[in-house]
Amino acid sequence: MSDKLEVYYFSPTGGTKKVSSIFADAMEKEVIWHDLGSKEPMAEQPEEMIVVAAPVFGGRIPSVVREKIEKLSGSGKKAVTIAVYGNRAYEDALLEMNDILIKCGFAVIASGAFVAQHSMDPEVGTGRPDQEDAKEIRAFAEAVRNKKNADGVHVPGNHPYKPEMKVPCTPISHSACTRCGACVKVCPTDAISITAKGITTDKGKCILCMACTHVCPEHARVLPSPIQGMMKLMLGKLKNVRNKNEMFL
Repeated sequence: MSDKLEVYYFSPTGGTKKVSSIFADAMEKEVIWHDLGSKEPMAEQPEEMIVVAAPVFGGRIPSVVREKIEKLSGSGKKAVTIAVYGNRAYEDALLEMNDILIKCGFAVIASGAFVAQHSMDPEVGTGRPDQEDAKEIRAFAEAVRNKKNADGVHVPGNHPYKPEMKVPCTPISHSACTRCGACVKVCPTDAISITAKGITTDKGKCILCMACTHVCPEHARVLPSPIQGMMKLMLGKLKNVRNKNEMFL
């Protein structure tokens, strides 16, 4: 078996990278990282196994992840899928990822759904993945390492998938913005531009991934106040709930 592992991940606010890094370290292989949020072309490697890790947006995988993994070539390779959700639910995300990879010729041998801090309300899932989560992620990796067959897995989800999350707004830049361009550089869909009037965001392109708010050095990039209030109202009941990680092998 190859001593290398390819990891394809999308981690606009860091949670998915944390989860996939814990998993990859526990796999005890040399890791080749592919950032699905990058604007650079992907370069596939001829390895025996890949990992695809993505955050959950409204019960689905982000469009930028879907569009890129649809171009991967399985040719009988094994795949592990990881959905990272903000302590609410992952719904159809794992099923959608698995369906795409199987169609591309991969044998999906394991899937996991793990909790990370919510990207829009950091009071939900605060500090996760924590030490307890890391222990479960490492146990998942050990189970994958020890799996002798390439049998597929069955994961929760529904056909048809739930409708994609509609973006009710975009993040905005307030007066502390220095127009440094960090948000423009990190936006995976090229939705942000700098104009003479300031920072503008194309609502048609924005997927509300929150990468721009996460990277802003001045903390000047935020959700509009009414949306912040709406999110706290919707997610407030989850602040003191510890939702579980789930693994399928």
